[in-house]
Amino acid sequence: MITVVLLGKLADLGGAPSLSLGAPLDWAGLKAALPETLAAVLDEPRNRVALNGVLLADKALLQAGEGDEIALLPPVSGG
Repeated sequence: MITVVLLGKLADLGGAPSLSLGAPLDWAGLKAALPETLAAVLDEPRNRVALNGVLLADKALLQAGEGDEIALLPPVSGG
């Protein structure tokens, strides 16, 4: 299984702070496995993706296998 951690507003769109999905997953497979409301916003450039704690420069290159963790990170605001 792959653990998908959803942070901030992405957790709201996904309906949970984390999900477990079957391995392996690429970017298209991840989006297909997620709730439609969440998948629809993932391609926005300000939403980032990390695989096992490492930010991916290009989401389309995602390749996750058994035991991996994908984190979906919304833009951060602060002051």
